[in-house]
Amino acid sequence: MKSERSETWFARAQKVIPGGVNSPVRAFRGVGGVPRFIERGQGSCIVDTDGNSYIDYVGSWGPLLLGHRPPAVIDALRDVLEVGTSFGAPTEREVELAELIAKTVPSMEMVRLVNSGTEATMSALRLARGFTGRDLVIKFEGCYHGHVDSLLVKGGSGMATLGIADSAGVPKAFAETTISLPFNSIATVETAFAELGGQIAAVIVEPVVGNMGCVPPAPGFLEALRELTAQHGSLLVFDEVMTGFRVALGGAQQRFGIQPDLTTLGKIIGGGLPMAAYGGRADIMRKIAPMGPVYQAGTLSGNPLAVAAGLAMLRYLIAHPEVYETLESRAAQLTAWTPPGITVNRVGSMFTFFFSPTPVTDWESAKKCDTARFGKFFHFLLERGVYIAPSQFEAGFVSAAHSEEDIRMTVNVAREFFESA
Repeated sequence: MKSERSETWFARAQKVIPGGVNSPVRAFRGVGGVPRFIERGQGSCIVDTDGNSYIDYVGSWGPLLLGHRPPAVIDALRDVLEVGTSFGAPTEREVELAELIAKTVPSMEMVRLVNSGTEATMSALRLARGFTGRDLVIKFEGCYHGHVDSLLVKGGSGMATLGIADSAGVPKAFAETTISLPFNSIATVETAFAELGGQIAAVIVEPVVGNMGCVPPAPGFLEALRELTAQHGSLLVFDEVMTGFRVALGGAQQRFGIQPDLTTLGKIIGGGLPMAAYGGRADIMRKIAPMGPVYQAGTLSGNPLAVAAGLAMLRYLIAHPEVYETLESRAAQLTAWTPPGITVNRVGSMFTFFFSPTPVTDWESAKKCDTARFGKFFHFLLERGVYIAPSQFEAGFVSAAHSEEDIRMTVNVAREFFESA
């Protein structure tokens, strides 16, 4: 496939944008080569600036559950463009979206809209500390909760791709408020609470990890977190920025039957536009300004365009529950064939092909993957019109727009790679 225009744009970008990209993993550093500059998308496909078409399993890193340019979302955006793009004042749609989230995710009795997943997790943990009067937070190795200073301790996502354990620029005092433990290891959580239980404000977790690749919770892990936090007066925070409205209409908490104290949402609730939210028990949320002493604000929070897109997305999903049957079926079809020497993890429409012959259950097992071979796999697919995340340590996403033919073609291309190796 041609890549001349992408190469030209990337050269220009590197002169004015650090690394040529506005988010690190987009730079293809984990797989080598030049990132493709995307010109447009429709349904399950994207087209780059050289005119190459790809079946897209990145889906803007998760938000595009219905594929690119779903009519319901596009129509909603057109309507808002007729009245204005930002007011910095309350609008009716904000209330409607918050009501819809609270109805669909029952643990979120009250909701605050923000602009990004990072903003949501940062705000939720500030609230947890303000509510409990405690400073420490437990997170898990390989889980990425945005680029919040205190959470960039053994984070996943682009940090895992680039081999960065902790970020420079984070004061030691901030990092010391975070206890980083192995995912799926309840014994280490029990030890932490036994030693420091009275100082732990919250445990934050991706209920299904998507940022060291797709890694599901071990049986009983989430249940144990719920029990331990309740026992010690700490809050359980589910980071459902990725899993919310994806692995089930009510998110991972519906799928696994666990009710957290606070939840962060993003990606899908913006319908493809910048939008996130955090919410939870009303008694906790009432500590947020202007009702309480925990401050959080944002000029573009509840932006009319993002709210309209989110409303259109959620209303469509509620009206068409069969979407989740389609997603489950297509993703199962995609991952049914397991190549030799490969571990496939899947939860709902999230998946990862790990280049490891052994199960991947945490960061220690994930980082043993053959990343060089994954890089060859990535480029083999890319040259044949299949676009997956340019990192071994990112989840892939199936959308409702992926057809059975898309899935068959993808499986056939993957088979070709492993049969030729």
